[in-house]
Amino acid sequence: MQMDNQLPPKKAPGFCSFRYGLSFLLHCCNVITMAQRTCLNLTMVVMVNSTDPDPHGLPNTSTEKLLDNIKNPVYNWSPDIQGIILSSTFYGFVIIQVPIGYFSRIYSVKKIIGYALCLSSVLSLLIPPAAEIGEAWLIVCRTVQGAAQGIVGTAQFEIYVKWAPPLERGRLTSMSASGFLLGPFIVLVVTGVICESLGWPMVFYIFGACGCALCLLWLFLFYDDPKDHPCISISEKEYITSSLVQQVSSSRQSLPIKAMLKSLPVWAISIGSFTFFWSNNIMTVYTSIFIDSMLHVNIKENGFLSSLPNLFACICGILAGQLSDFFLARNILSVIAVRKLFTAAGFLLPAIFSVCLPYLSSSFYGIVIFLILAGATSSFCMVGILINGLDIAPRYFGFIKAYTTLIGMIGGLIASTLTGLILKQDPESAWFKTFILMAAINVIGLIFYLIVGEAEIQDWAKEKQHTRL
Repeated sequence: MQMDNQLPPKKAPGFCSFRYGLSFLLHCCNVITMAQRTCLNLTMVVMVNSTDPDPHGLPNTSTEKLLDNIKNPVYNWSPDIQGIILSSTFYGFVIIQVPIGYFSRIYSVKKIIGYALCLSSVLSLLIPPAAEIGEAWLIVCRTVQGAAQGIVGTAQFEIYVKWAPPLERGRLTSMSASGFLLGPFIVLVVTGVICESLGWPMVFYIFGACGCALCLLWLFLFYDDPKDHPCISISEKEYITSSLVQQVSSSRQSLPIKAMLKSLPVWAISIGSFTFFWSNNIMTVYTSIFIDSMLHVNIKENGFLSSLPNLFACICGILAGQLSDFFLARNILSVIAVRKLFTAAGFLLPAIFSVCLPYLSSSFYGIVIFLILAGATSSFCMVGILINGLDIAPRYFGFIKAYTTLIGMIGGLIASTLTGLILKQDPESAWFKTFILMAAINVIGLIFYLIVGEAEIQDWAKEKQHTRL
């Protein structure tokens, strides 16, 4: 147990402090990038009319429909083209993970995130004209946008190496990461309304404009190092820097790749990320389909019900961050005990609640409640395995986060593909098989993490014993 590095030397402003404001600013960045990424999932419903051979209407079409097609242009994209368009951001996101994990250690994170957020927002503005030109342009646009969003999502974890005191890692990271959950909630709630009242192109224009405005705010307010920030108070600056003096080095060291690959704690985080993304991707991608097949509600009700797990996951994630840091500050639990406790809750509870779902087909409220519980409890992992890399190798956290996220996204891709095959081949018992398999993956990942997971700084991550490659 490494508690000697966990106690800050003195008190500093708490919730109303600059570091919490920074975490909230990151939260807003994550909300916008997730909104830009996921809004197409719902707008695709009104963008595509597979029953109409002419994507822009026929001469005999009514005046009302022609006017609606002007506000909501319709395209004749086949299901396979739709699948490529929807998944194109994923490929851009995957490709950029390891490179940005490396370069975020070398270059200014302020500029990396600011420019990437600007690029994602500009591309959001370009999506409607790209769709009008052709699906190939839309795919290219979405792929590059996915890479930009991947930069924002990964590079931000390097910030906490210099900005997050050890006893506040849980609450700061959970506050910012909860934006990944709140973004889809906002999209599912407002996208349908915008499509009906203003047309689907306005969805991309609104979120793109919000991203551009937020980019300017980010470049103005954020600094890479609290020591250089002109607005932060002296007491808070001393509190942060003195808390991290034993783990943050000003010198840039080459990555100990071989040591990382041999490290069991890194493998524990990697397999845990694979497990988390497996279950999270199923719940994110297939919740709307599950609701449609079980509850048979209209698109507006489906969007609202599908958004509820994200909202409660956001709330639970923030509360989990507060609770985990409370345990550490009061010396109730060690760091590794906190990480394993919340990881266990984040793996086991969603597995239990999701396995119960197929048996609740006759209960509308039962399905909704258990869907909310399954989605909400998965957010406990945000203060468990998902930030464990900051404990074992703080100066390499950005790269470890990128590497483990890449492995996790592979798990998410396999999960969504396999679930689609199960739904196609065996529709009667498909959901039972899907959730049982998800539960089994969660249990296996948890067992491995409980056995080999650690929270002490590893020898290869210490400056004195670092080996250059």
